[in-house]
Amino acid sequence: MELVEYKACICEGSAENAIMDILLDHELLIFSREEMIEEEVIRCREGKKFEEKYLRKGFMNKISVIRILDSRRENFKLSKAYANKVDVINVITAPEIEMLIIFNEDKYKEFKKSGKKPSGFCKEDLKMAEVKSYDFVKDYFSNPTVLVAAIKKYHELSKVQKGEYTLLDLLR
Repeated sequence: MELVEYKACICEGSAENAIMDILLDHELLIFSREEMIEEEVIRCREGKKFEEKYLRKGFMNKISVIRILDSRRENFKLSKAYANKVDVINVITAPEIEMLIIFNEDKYKEFKKSGKKPSGFCKEDLKMAEVKSYDFVKDYFSNPTVLVAAIKKYHELSKVQKGEYTLLDLLR
């Protein structure tokens, strides 16, 4: 994965946002906050809205847009004027970011048997009602070493498709 000088990190949800903030705050990524537009994670799923809010500021150089999302089908359409100025990198957390908690809790086998979505399994079986909230995830992974171990376990057991990136690819 090659990143250019300016970076934008876009997360689809609060849990993803919390995980990226932990990794950024502990300088565990291949980029830093200082290299990011606005120096923070952006919550904007649509290419057009991102373009309107951030790209019209007149950046001279190319921008790497790092999208943290669980869907492989979600498009990020930009107008032709910006298509060559933006390099979109999708970091896939399929089926859901909550898999990190399931791996950390060592409940993968139980999860597979349950037939539930990861967030549902966390809420119902692990009694983590706030599993999708920023504060819960930030607190749960307050030890970044635990988070990194979960990311590594997740990468080992997930079905990473050719040409796809996972959170492990963003780690230093």
